[in-house]
Amino acid sequence: MLHGNAKSPRDLDTALRLGVGRIVIDSPSEIARPAAAIGPDGHQKVMVRVIPGISAGGHEKIRTGTDDQKFGLSIADGYAQHAIARILGQPQLELTGLHCHLGSQITSVKPYLVAVRRMVGLMSRLRDQHGLVLPELDLGGGHGIACRPGERALDLMALARKVRTELAEACATADLPVPRLIIEPGRAIAGPAGIALYRVLAVKHTGDRVFVAVDGGMSDNPRPALYGVRYAPRLIGRHSTAAPARVTVVGRHCEAGDLLAADAELPADLRPGDLLAVPVAGAYHLSMASGYNLVGRPPVVAVGDGLARLLVGRESRFSYGAAVG
Repeated sequence: MLHGNAKSPRDLDTALRLGVGRIVIDSPSEIARPAAAIGPDGHQKVMVRVIPGISAGGHEKIRTGTDDQKFGLSIADGYAQHAIARILGQPQLELTGLHCHLGSQITSVKPYLVAVRRMVGLMSRLRDQHGLVLPELDLGGGHGIACRPGERALDLMALARKVRTELAEACATADLPVPRLIIEPGRAIAGPAGIALYRVLAVKHTGDRVFVAVDGGMSDNPRPALYGVRYAPRLIGRHSTAAPARVTVVGRHCEAGDLLAADAELPADLRPGDLLAVPVAGAYHLSMASGYNLVGRPPVVAVGDGLARLLVGRESRFSYGAAVG
């Protein structure tokens, strides 16, 4: 699938050239472009990203199922229905289903059940208006995972069981065949698979607070600064018998908001040179890393069965400057 609220012409051309399975239409301007690009004899399957009007997610900045944000086309104001009618007028495009994505870090099954009912309701109206029976329904992802011990995660078994039941009942009520259900687990798979490693550069006492500065920060993980995600770093590489202390782990960037972990519990004898590991770093550290403050992106190493392999080399300040120069 090709997603995105602002796909460039190059994005669409590349997707068509590579034969992407589905292009998810996110705005009216994306309807004519692929139709023109593939020509009168071409064919491309598409879906429409619908805003179901549901607020779900761990923070307002990552809630994408409501009408007041940039993703998708609203059911409430009729833009989704209008876009679907336009797609049906493009013989090169085959509308295979509806798509929605409610947000990120969702830990309750209930919003997905509400989404099922609203999406099936729209599918029923499309059947009545256009004689269209859509064979696919994509509920997106956003499945919450625990970044720290004790945090709540989405129960995936309960999600699977209840969503399938809700979908079957909603379709039976609407007299529709049950569509092929598509789920995008994303972070639930990638997140726990990654660990971020930092080296302690400085330990500083300021009033009643202890700041532990490391050799990364906003450049490899902007999420704590953007929407308050909290992590649980751990000391690795040596065993400490010191009592635990509350510290604030901060990055090396020129921002007071460059925090990686506030009120983290780490050994009181933490010192420069120590290594800190941050679990559940697989979903966003690599994809959101940047050259912020020209620090350069960290390397990526794959580890398994006692073996390590460098996947992506460290980006130096010099190489970054040369690349942009």
